[in-house]
Amino acid sequence: MRESAYKVLARQLQISNKRAKELIDRGLVYVGNRKVQIARGLVDTKTKFRVKEVAKPKVLFEDEYIVAIDKPPHRTSEEIARQFGHKLLHRLDKETSGVLLLVKDEDFRRRAIEEFRGGRVYKEYLAWVEGIVPEAFTIDYPILTIKRGGRAKSRLSRSKGKPAKTHVEPLEVHGKKSKVKATIETGRTHQIRVHLARSGHPILGDTLYGGKPWDRLMLHAKRIRLLDYDISAPEPRDFAMG
Repeated sequence: MRESAYKVLARQLQISNKRAKELIDRGLVYVGNRKVQIARGLVDTKTKFRVKEVAKPKVLFEDEYIVAIDKPPHRTSEEIARQFGHKLLHRLDKETSGVLLLVKDEDFRRRAIEEFRGGRVYKEYLAWVEGIVPEAFTIDYPILTIKRGGRAKSRLSRSKGKPAKTHVEPLEVHGKKSKVKATIETGRTHQIRVHLARSGHPILGDTLYGGKPWDRLMLHAKRIRLLDYDISAPEPRDFAMG
């Protein structure tokens, strides 16, 4: 017999259907090494699932103006903000890990937003991508983002997109995969993901933009420089391929 994955998981773990669906939607549920992508997808009722544990967010730095969090994958930025009781200064995708800034002071928030708008914030990311990246390159291609039903997807568009520039530098090669450093001069939705896919090197786990399935989206917000702050997050364990 076959039944929706979330219902089979709910019975297996003795949890509610709602909770089971949430675990699948977070990208935490696997059959063997394959991630379950669709909660309502049909599976054999005897399927045995594996549920990945979510790491806890850690405070990297805190003062009277900001709290810098080392955000784990599989947690939304909004969840982190609610947990710590402060406003988001920016956002990271659910499966992206790394530096996330929360703000305590409203005057500081306004100053910081102007820095973002003025392109004066340094943002550095690490990513594991498909293929071998032999040398540094820059992608300068406008991005158009379309939001529907609470979800966003971006695409390249010279006629309708907003300016977007990403600098990519190779750091390491492992088999047919490369670890790269990406710095962005703009902050469009899914910018690094879309630009790397365009270059022929989609991020591992980024199935939305043509990447191969992986445990998670292999993108990490390594460092951010804003006003007088310079904050880095340690490289996550799952970034060690060797």
